[in-house]
Amino acid sequence: MDRDAARGPRGGTLVLLAAALVAVLAVAYGIWRQRAAEPAPAAQATASAGTLSIDALEAKVQADPQNGTAWGSLGLAYFSQGRFADSVRAYERATALAPGKAILWAALGEAHVMASERDPMPAAAVAAFEKALALNAGDERSRYFLAVKRDLAGDHAGAIGDWLALLEDSPADAPWRSDLVRTIEQVGKINGIDVAARIAAASARSPAAAAPLATRAIPGPDAQDLRAASAIPPSRQRDMAEGMVARLEARLEQQPGNVEGWIMLIRSRMTLGEEEKAKAALGAAVAANPARAAELREQAALLGVR
Repeated sequence: MDRDAARGPRGGTLVLLAAALVAVLAVAYGIWRQRAAEPAPAAQATASAGTLSIDALEAKVQADPQNGTAWGSLGLAYFSQGRFADSVRAYERATALAPGKAILWAALGEAHVMASERDPMPAAAVAAFEKALALNAGDERSRYFLAVKRDLAGDHAGAIGDWLALLEDSPADAPWRSDLVRTIEQVGKINGIDVAARIAAASARSPAAAAPLATRAIPGPDAQDLRAASAIPPSRQRDMAEGMVARLEARLEQQPGNVEGWIMLIRSRMTLGEEEKAKAALGAAVAANPARAAELREQAALLGVR
C-alpha cells in the first residue's frame, strides 16, 4: 500500500483515520472514550439526549458565560455531534477561562484537527497540543497527535518511536491500545519499518490494568482510627457514617460537575444499604453531567445500581 492509497476522504493520511483513537475525555480517574469510528460512551449519551442536551448546555453558558466547565462540556457535546467548528469555539472559550487545564487544551487541539478541511494538522492544533504538554507532559492525546505531526512531516521512524513510548505508558486495559498498535503496525508496513518486536517489548513494559473507580479499594483506617471507632456505640457509628455521606451530598450540590464525587456518593449509599438513594444519586449525577451519563451509568452498574 502506498501513502496515496492510505489517504481518507478528509484528505488526511492513514494515521489521521485513527486521529481520535486515543482522545481522552476530561475524566480525572482515567475513563477514556473509544475510537471516533465507533460510538463512544459520551457520544452515545449526548446522542441519546439529542439537541436538548446541547440546548441545555448552551443555555447554561449563556446564563453563566464565565463558567469554564460548562464551556468545556458544551465543546464535548458539539464534538460528539460532529459539530467540530462549534466545538473549537467552545473549547477556545473554555481554555481562556481555565488556561491551566491540560485536558481542555488537548480537546481544543483535537477539535481543530477534526474541523480542518484541508490541513490535516493545522498550526492551531499543534499549538494547543504543545500547550497541553507544557501543563502535563504525560497527556496521552497530545502525545498521540504530535506523533501524527511527525509522521505527516516524513519522520515515520520518529512517529513510531513516540507511539511506542505511548503504548509502553498505556495501562493493559486501555481501550485505545489495540487501535494504537494497529496504527504502529500499518505505518511501519507502509514505510518498511519492522515494529513487531518493539511492540511486544513496549507491551511487556506497560503498567497493569487499573481497577475501575467504583470498585477501587478505599484506604483503610489506621490503628488509631480503629481504636476510636471501637469506642463508639454501633448506633453512633451509623450516625457518623450517615453524617459523612450527607456532607458529601451537600458538597455535590455546590459542585455538581464533580463526577468522581458522585460515584463516591453512589458507592457510599450502597454501602449503607440505601439502594433507592443510590439510584437517586445516579439520576442527579446524570442530570448534572449529561455529556458523561454513560460513564456514570457504567460505574454505577459495577456497584449494582441501574
